[in-house]
Amino acid sequence: MAENLIGSEIIRIAGEIKAKIRQGEKIFNLTIGDFNPSLFPIPTAYRDEIIAAYNAGITNYPSANGMQELREAISGFIARRQGLEYDANDILVSSGARPIIFATYMAILDPGDKVIYPLPSWNNNHYTHITSSKHIIVETNPESNFMLTADMIRPHIQEANMIALCSPLNPTGTVFPKDQLAGICELVLEENKRRGDSQKPLYVLYDQIYWNLTYNGTVHHDPVSLYPEMRKYTVFVDGMSKAFAATGVRVGWTMGPSYVIQKMRSILSHAGAWSPKAEQMATAAYLNKAEEVDQFLEGMREKLYARLDGFYKGFQSLKAKGHKIDAIAPQAAIYLTVKLDLVGMVTEGGTVLQTSDQVRKYLLDEASLALVPFYAFGAARNSPWFRLSVGTARIEDIPTVISNVDRALSKLKVGEVSA
Repeated sequence: MAENLIGSEIIRIAGEIKAKIRQGEKIFNLTIGDFNPSLFPIPTAYRDEIIAAYNAGITNYPSANGMQELREAISGFIARRQGLEYDANDILVSSGARPIIFATYMAILDPGDKVIYPLPSWNNNHYTHITSSKHIIVETNPESNFMLTADMIRPHIQEANMIALCSPLNPTGTVFPKDQLAGICELVLEENKRRGDSQKPLYVLYDQIYWNLTYNGTVHHDPVSLYPEMRKYTVFVDGMSKAFAATGVRVGWTMGPSYVIQKMRSILSHAGAWSPKAEQMATAAYLNKAEEVDQFLEGMREKLYARLDGFYKGFQSLKAKGHKIDAIAPQAAIYLTVKLDLVGMVTEGGTVLQTSDQVRKYLLDEASLALVPFYAFGAARNSPWFRLSVGTARIEDIPTVISNVDRALSKLKVGEVSA
């Protein structure tokens, strides 16, 4: 398993960017799904609670499933903001969302079990490999905003043991429309009714880590809110990392069926993947400050949307000038989906851009702009789609980035891909 585990493509790309920065180049690095703390600090009240917890000497082991105070605070938080009712005993806390995803795969899947997941998506290929499961890869398209549909899933439903869904989606920043997600839920319920008690249920891993970051009237939907019967089959992934710019604080959680949650608790206990006790107690105290939480999230959404919309409008202006570029209007998360249809174009030096990686390198060299190609999320090597992340972007830099891209694209000529 370890011998054949593929490394992160994003980390490889980051190495190239760091090399250029070390050489003194000014790079607009919009590749990482993280935040610049000087632009997006964690909430002041949250920081103060963390400091207070350490000053109070809260540095010993936490409870295996998360501190009771935190699980109760999470229960109140999701009830208030999402309308979901989960008892504290059905909530499991971990050191971020990654261990939750790993434990979900480990708890539900035996070697040889099959997982349906979309392309593009984040890391499902790696988790499927680590658990010796089998991949059922469903390629999505821009017509559905890269979100799975019931029709895409239906041919594979009877052989699957889990469907891995994410909304808002990393890498696209797009979300499930209500009817689209409802159709998938109906399929899952029908399939589990067919299986009865004679087969393992079909579960849904529902990663909603970005759900508090939606814009311009976009509404977040989840399976259990749409169909309460989905509660028996849905394992949520959630946490503080994205909405509160707290990626390094390492507080994540899940809600789900009691039986599955207890098995996940055992797995994470053996792995020692607990969130630090001080951070847990601080998170509990902060989430109970409902008014401060709401104010922070409102400000966070405003700052992120200003950047996403700025880049979107900038790219649309380049499209209007005739450049082969496009973008999907921002819906959620910290990502903008950008189309750079440049495969087959010829550089001033006579090089034909034949893959999206060559397009990526061209933009890095000629526009000082770093983006992540969708092939890093499982798409084809010549896919024209890219992820732009705004967590490290400065508003004042957007015009410069757009100007740089305009200049770089203006240098290209139409050509043909070599045979």
